[in-house]
Amino acid sequence: MGISTRIMLGDCKDELKKIEDNSIDLIFTSPPYADRRKKTYGGIHPDKYVEWFLPISKELFRILKSKGTFVLNIKEKAINGERHTYVIELIFELKKQGWLWTEEFIWHKKNCYPGKWPNRFRDAWERLLQFNKSRKFNMYQKEVMVPIGDWANNRLKNLSETDKIRDISRVGSGFGKNISNWLDRKTVYPTNVLQLATECNNKNHSAAFPNSLPEWFIKLFTKEGDTVLDPFMGSGTTNFVAQKMRRNSIGIEIVPEYYEKVKKQIEPVHLSLLEERVNYG
Repeated sequence: MGISTRIMLGDCKDELKKIEDNSIDLIFTSPPYADRRKKTYGGIHPDKYVEWFLPISKELFRILKSKGTFVLNIKEKAINGERHTYVIELIFELKKQGWLWTEEFIWHKKNCYPGKWPNRFRDAWERLLQFNKSRKFNMYQKEVMVPIGDWANNRLKNLSETDKIRDISRVGSGFGKNISNWLDRKTVYPTNVLQLATECNNKNHSAAFPNSLPEWFIKLFTKEGDTVLDPFMGSGTTNFVAQKMRRNSIGIEIVPEYYEKVKKQIEPVHLSLLEERVNYG
């Protein structure tokens, strides 16, 4: 089965219109946060962020498959000593657009260096908001199971009789409240807090995330041969990871410099690289 990587140069608001309806299995992206990356992307004021994003999310809704998933990496901004509400406002507006806000993951940057401001400390986490078009979506939970960990040795050593007769799972997890179900297991399902380290090599981009971040979600929501989209491609991390995992992918980037770097680095073996360009004024 051939795998394709397609990269597109232009504003995703326009380039997304060239993608077929119901053709994407996973959208994984991190758009410019409000007033961030001003030198690169111009920056979007928090008060204008929702207005700016909604035409994009409308196109994303159109091209996502009915059982597909949209994961949005986004973060609030502090203004005049308090958090701005643009992320919360965006969630409400996306729901009005038809999206279901099905889950929220937290990326804990376990190697984040410390810092201090007059009224707060440095953030060591970011949001990953999960949206779907339907309550029934593709999710391959066994692909992201983790070792049970040393905590089980002590916690499960002396089970009471009550622990052994509590309710079984009503959702098919195999665990439920019956703690004895945890015995003799090497792996368990993870939580929605991802303990992933940041990387020192920012891939010549102002806000590149580690390979392990898109890899985890690609494992969870897609299988080989599915199609992954990053409408804010940047340094191409999502596309590179998808390629290695034998998923088709599409990346859209508005900055020609980043587009050209990704184009040169995309592994050509066993892949067909499709390019689409737009002419600027």
